[in-house]
Amino acid sequence: MKWLATSLIQLLFTLFLYAIGILAIGMALYPGLSLCFHVWSATTASSMEIRLLALGLALAGAYFVTGICLILITGLIRTLFQLKLKEGIYPLGSFEAFKWALTNSLMLLVWNIFGDFILLTPIASVFYRLMGAKLGKNVQINSKFGADLSLLEIGDETVIGGHSTVICHSVERGRLVLKKVKIGRRVTIGLNTVILPGAQIGDGAVIAAGAVLMKDAVVEPRSVFVGVPAVNARERHAHELDPKGP
Repeated sequence: MKWLATSLIQLLFTLFLYAIGILAIGMALYPGLSLCFHVWSATTASSMEIRLLALGLALAGAYFVTGICLILITGLIRTLFQLKLKEGIYPLGSFEAFKWALTNSLMLLVWNIFGDFILLTPIASVFYRLMGAKLGKNVQINSKFGADLSLLEIGDETVIGGHSTVICHSVERGRLVLKKVKIGRRVTIGLNTVILPGAQIGDGAVIAAGAVLMKDAVVEPRSVFVGVPAVNARERHAHELDPKGP
């Protein structure tokens, strides 16, 4: 009954993730709920219209307070549980796979609840750093689809375009494979691009919109990569001009 034992383990892990989610969201909600309660209590002598207006403003403020608190709390949980991922190949039932799943679950909490409001702001970079990413100065992040952030390195003044996916893991033959992604300085990652594990992108390079950079790909500095799978635009153009060439 191996399948039954596996299902039970998955159920227990899911319940554990729910418990962590309840803890993180509940703690993040507390300051905002406290604000709403105090605003409602402080306006007792006012008309109902004034009280409702004040409460509405408090609720709106509470949402943003909750989002910021959730970012800080998830970062704290990651630190307390020492959820720094390491490159390697691991069984799906291993402790490293457990850390990987927990880390990305914490990240999804923030992206799903508050992510749209931190894109292209310094708060996005703060969140990436709290989740273990190594970021340079003035990095601009416009995507919620980053994962395995403690295996990600991004250099100064790099731009991650809207809806781009950057991941540092794959699942191959029942095993979890973790590999770093290194993105240099002043790199442009275009809209809807996909960067797969092990990719290394040199300084000043451009990954064109919609491109898929395959596993372990190496992008030379100041080059432009396009297409699916992504290749050097200059080499692709030369091949189109002379398809019989080497």
